[in-house]
This record gives sequence, C-alpha cells and structure tokens, in this order.
Amino acid sequence: MRYMMFVCTDPEPDADTTDDAEAWVRTNDAAARRVDGDRLGPVSAATTVRVRGGELLVTDGPFAETKELIVGYDVLECADLDEAIEVARAHPMARIGRLELRPFWSP
Repeated sequence: MRYMMFVCTDPEPDADTTDDAEAWVRTNDAAARRVDGDRLGPVSAATTVRVRGGELLVTDGPFAETKELIVGYDVLECADLDEAIEVARAHPMARIGRLELRPFWSP
C-alpha cells in the first residue's frame, strides 16, 4: 500500500534532536520502501490557487496559517499502516517535527 508521509515542523520537539535523515533515506531506499521524497522550498515560495465563481484566485503563501509547516514529503510503499508507522518512527523528524501518514486514494 502506498502512503504519502508529510514531514512537518513542530514547535515542541523531543529533547533528542539528532538528525540523520540521509541514513533513513539510504535504509528505506535500499529496502524499496521509499518511492520518492524531497524537501520543499520555503513557505515564502508557496502559492495557493483557488477558483471561486469561475474566477481564478492566486495568493502568495500557504493555504493555512499555522506554526507547523510542511517542509518535505516521502512516498512510502509498505505492506500496511503498521509497517508505515514503523518506517515513520525511525525518521529523525518523528522526534524533531511531526510526520503525517495518509494512504493514497484507492476507490
């Protein structure tokens, strides 16, 4: 099953802030659990696009104003949610930030 893992900041990180994301990437790439992933540009580069009443509305910035920011993503291929949680648990951002797992739509 394929999961999108949003990598987010958190204003209340764990005391252990060691960050070896490259080791996590190497491990999960080698195990074919990480399909894709990358860091995102700064929030200041975000553009929000909407159409309301047929009119295009384009605004600078993220769609939601919050202290927590999406700073990256990884696409995971895991047997089930339990495996995805274990993969996420080992990611350094699980301690420094937050990780949100969401399955891809499957009708």
